[in-house]
Amino acid sequence: QVQLVESGGGLVQAGGSLRLSCAASGRIFSISAMGWYRQATGKQRELVAVVTGSGRTNYSDSVKGRFTISRDNAKNTVYLQMNSLKPEDTAVYYCNADIFPRYGATTPIHYVGGKGTLVTVSS
Repeated sequence: QVQLVESGGGLVQAGGSLRLSCAASGRIFSISAMGWYRQATGKQRELVAVVTGSGRTNYSDSVKGRFTISRDNAKNTVYLQMNSLKPEDTAVYYCNADIFPRYGATTPIHYVGGKGTLVTVSS
């Protein structure tokens, strides 16, 4: 099986910064896309940022220009640098990864972190 463990959340004032990390472990042959979802209380889950295996990135309009996603393939880890945080960024952030569990697999399995990490931005 695969585990995704997020860390780095916390309480920060508006305008501040946080850096989230997520490490994937377990039965992993390779990882294609990695990304971050977030879910605020009473709202639907939102895909915030994605980075492909080749390093291409994509962001939701709500975070574009403020958040930066990156990955360390050697460590199977994805990061989310969050700058200029706003109260509306308050949410639980979950990482996700499309993982090929073995050599020869043609379709990746989409995993989402189980616990997430809470980001609270005060005004």
